[in-house]
Amino acid sequence: MQFGRYFEEFEVGAIYKHWPGKTVTEYDDHLFCLLTMNHHPLHLDAHYAETQTEFKKNVVVGNYIYSLLLGMSVPDVSGKAIANLEVESLRHVAPTFHGDTVYGETTVLDKRESGSKPDRGVVHVETRGYKQDGTLVCVFRRKVMVPKIPSETL
Repeated sequence: MQFGRYFEEFEVGAIYKHWPGKTVTEYDDHLFCLLTMNHHPLHLDAHYAETQTEFKKNVVVGNYIYSLLLGMSVPDVSGKAIANLEVESLRHVAPTFHGDTVYGETTVLDKRESGSKPDRGVVHVETRGYKQDGTLVCVFRRKVMVPKIPSETL
């Protein structure tokens, strides 16, 4: 079982479908909100959400969805990472609700060898998250520094 990839194993244009998906529970959402001190009633107060918002129910906090997708991508993308260098963009496209199942996939956009260290490279990827009905909910792009295959194993 492979966990992560070396620089040479990434191909521009490759798409990695992350498995399994995750059904988001009310508990998951509330715990994440409490751990991160986000007490917005849209996420925690069912009565508020029902009477004061367009959604009429609690919306899962977006940073949980981002974190979930980032975690899903680790075995395929950053499992061997030396460093996560940057998240260059993050868009929450549609709301996620308690009971929705989130699935993720990552596309390799670009890769380049390190200019200062010959044993590594930088991979540029875009990860997308979808609900069970195919609705796009979150998109982010990041750059990850990964090692090259060690020369003694070639």
